[in-house]
Amino acid sequence: MKNSKLTKTIICWAVLLPVMVTVLFPFIVTLFTALKPRKELTQIPPNFLPSEFMWGNFIEVWNKTNIVESLINSFFISTAATLIAIVVAAPCAYAMTRFDFKGKSFYRFFLLVTQMLSPIVLVLGLFRLMVYLGVVDSLGFLAVIYAAFNVAFCVWMLQSYFETIPKDLEESAWIEGASRFRSLLTIFLPLAIPAITIVAMFTFVNSWNEFIIAFSTLRDSSSFTIQLGIIEMTGYYSIRWDYIMVSVIIATIPVAILFSWLQKHLIGGLTSGSVK
Repeated sequence: MKNSKLTKTIICWAVLLPVMVTVLFPFIVTLFTALKPRKELTQIPPNFLPSEFMWGNFIEVWNKTNIVESLINSFFISTAATLIAIVVAAPCAYAMTRFDFKGKSFYRFFLLVTQMLSPIVLVLGLFRLMVYLGVVDSLGFLAVIYAAFNVAFCVWMLQSYFETIPKDLEESAWIEGASRFRSLLTIFLPLAIPAITIVAMFTFVNSWNEFIIAFSTLRDSSSFTIQLGIIEMTGYYSIRWDYIMVSVIIATIPVAILFSWLQKHLIGGLTSGSVK
């Protein structure tokens, strides 16, 4: 029995180890590049390991660049876009699972079609709209744009989960005298927390990593997101690869913390719809 278990463990690790190495390799290269002395960044042939670990590169990037301001801007935009998307998508998904109305099938098809449009196709129109409204470099308006691009995905995800919540629970509350709104707040929404959490997480990550729209609509460096802040470190005559890699690591940390914190809800939200 023990030999069988040990054999299965060895086989599993033999299969998983190449996957782990493939996934982690870019992060390892990024970390070692961030810690290299500047003279070794353009060395030929290149060294995989730095001769000296320059941990001071992180302090330099933090103090000499606009990385902190860019992080704050990205955090504000991503959080605002997530809240807007959830507030709009949750009632829509609830209505699609609990009410029958004309055009319901067409609306579902419409949401599906909107997911086929790439944001880059609409960049020019969005920029002209922002110029007309005078909201270029507006972080709040950019958050609204990000929320708009994520609403359809949120509705699809929430709708599939809401359908797994029995209507009998709400009907029991109605029999006890609770209104629809009260049953929604006290019974339905607590059961929907896993789905709302996973949708919020994906919306936050999508907004955090978005580059094309931010690059096209933000002009002032004080309003740059973390993605634009990293691009700003590329000069015309030289590129500080150590600074860029340090910034990439710093930009990855908030998302990694978010995934670790919401890991249980992520697994529950993805698998809850599989069993009804």
